[in-house]
Amino acid sequence: MKPGLAYSSNLRAPVNLTWEITGLCNLSCTHCLSADSRKDLHEELDFGQCVRLIDELDRLKVFQINFGGGEPFLRKDFLDILDYAHSKGITTCVSTNGTVLDDRLVKKLKSMQLLYIQVSLDGASPETNDQIRGKGTYRLILDGIELLSRHEIPHFSINTVVTRINFREIDQLNELAKQYGAKTRLSRFRPTGNGKKEWETYHLDKTQLLELSIYLSGHRSVLTGDSFFSITSEDRRDLGLNMCGAAKMTCSVSPDGTVYPCAFLQDNIFIAGNVTEESFETIWRESDALKMIRAVRIESCGQCSRFNLCHGGCPAVAYFLTRSLNHPDPECMTMLQEHFSIQDDNNGVLEHVRTI
Repeated sequence: MKPGLAYSSNLRAPVNLTWEITGLCNLSCTHCLSADSRKDLHEELDFGQCVRLIDELDRLKVFQINFGGGEPFLRKDFLDILDYAHSKGITTCVSTNGTVLDDRLVKKLKSMQLLYIQVSLDGASPETNDQIRGKGTYRLILDGIELLSRHEIPHFSINTVVTRINFREIDQLNELAKQYGAKTRLSRFRPTGNGKKEWETYHLDKTQLLELSIYLSGHRSVLTGDSFFSITSEDRRDLGLNMCGAAKMTCSVSPDGTVYPCAFLQDNIFIAGNVTEESFETIWRESDALKMIRAVRIESCGQCSRFNLCHGGCPAVAYFLTRSLNHPDPECMTMLQEHFSIQDDNNGVLEHVRTI
């Protein structure tokens, strides 16, 4: 692929999509991605509408649905929705806060062969996690994780949104996951939803971003999805996407059926359509909002030596911090290199950067 060129945007359907199946939630996390959409939500797709959407996704050969919320398991017909998706051969991944899991529910989940579970935990200690997710949640989340472990759920991971608050506990979180037979997954904190208000408090500084890149290089088993491709090192490039897949390989559906390029680009200018008003296929192929994202070319990144590792990084971070889609990811590794290259008193940090 030549620098400056985007990869094909001609997929007839996304490979996977994120579906926020409900706005209901029993927590009020300080960094909640969905805070804005939940606040404005008036209704949700009913079961029949969900079935029709799954039928269409099946016809379009969508491989996976990533269900989130809100808290998905608070939706009373959610298990029926999962069963229906599985009956079509669609793999599902459910992001849960873990606090509503009980023995009966986990036994049911174990019978679902196409299911992956992701439990959110934002600290290796009650003091850290509860500062973000609410008082008393650490113990409730661990209870849910223990249930998944005890029932030997085959595909589950513990997901942490990396912030300044929990940054020093990443290795402890990784060890905790191993203790329960789970995988560790780190997600990037972005200035969307409640994250807009908490950005200055929660986002990693340049030194922490660099340390995180070095940590990930030494821990290849730690999953990141596409969250951190802006700081991906050469030795991790084979572990996942190395570019933003929004509107090209993935998109997001909100509880009321509104389609966005991704879960982190939920702003009015990114509304692609609504599945209650037109088909998902029509939205995917013809939406101006999706075409806008597909057309993004960050010219200043085209000649960068790291272009093939991140392709400009995350447009959501760039947009919400600069109000422009044509701005490089403000947390990219090249900017970190430039930052440390002009500092002579960084105690050898620059040498680490040069080897990444």
